[in-house]
Amino acid sequence: MKVMIVDDEEMIRLGLEKIMSKLHPNLSVVGSYSNGAVAWDNFAKLYSDGLDLVVTDIKMPFMDGIKLIEKIREVASDVQIIVLSGFEEFEYARAALRFGVKDYLLKPVDKIQLQERLVEIESLRQKALANKPEESAAPIEDREHHAVEQVKHELEQSYDQPFELEKLAQSVGMNGSYLSRLFRIQTNMTMTDYVIQLRIEKAKELLIGNPALRNYEISQLVGYHDPVYFNKLFKKTVGVTPKDYREGKRGTPGS
Repeated sequence: MKVMIVDDEEMIRLGLEKIMSKLHPNLSVVGSYSNGAVAWDNFAKLYSDGLDLVVTDIKMPFMDGIKLIEKIREVASDVQIIVLSGFEEFEYARAALRFGVKDYLLKPVDKIQLQERLVEIESLRQKALANKPEESAAPIEDREHHAVEQVKHELEQSYDQPFELEKLAQSVGMNGSYLSRLFRIQTNMTMTDYVIQLRIEKAKELLIGNPALRNYEISQLVGYHDPVYFNKLFKKTVGVTPKDYREGKRGTPGS
């Protein structure tokens, strides 16, 4: 079982990791973070690696536990969540239940209660794996890889159109911010940079293969309606202006 722990107190995080590892020998803490914002920044990668459980505090700086849970539930319904809270936060913690939180535990954490929750979660995890048909048991990584490949294909078909993140995200059934992080993890570039790369490569093809086309026409054909901006972007990316590239000159990108 792969677990993420989120709490702004380091001693609590270390203590939980130690306790949970003893209670459940097959448990592995794959992420430990001091607030929801940092945890969310790392969630996409951990989720793609098969994250099973998030144990999170309620009150934390930058992003509290409720907001973190809300964001997780936008993209992942299969990750189990346990909320930690102080006695005075009891009613606040109950609000997390509407996001499908498995349970909440009062601090200091009772080891017996925690062990019961871990056993139950592991049982549910094993049951889900056993009930999943073999032909549809593609790992999360495969589904996410397919989503990124689909987005790349759609961008290749519509590189000359305005870039619409939410429309792309809907086409693969994901949240826009999650898809952006996932795309960057898998391609080492943002979707915006990927579109620019597509447009510039197409512009290079048109410059060489269509000598009758004027530079401003090529600019429009690849999605840039400001030829001055297109020229600057082309030179920054390729190293020479479109005119020089057409004439056979080559430069150094970024020069």
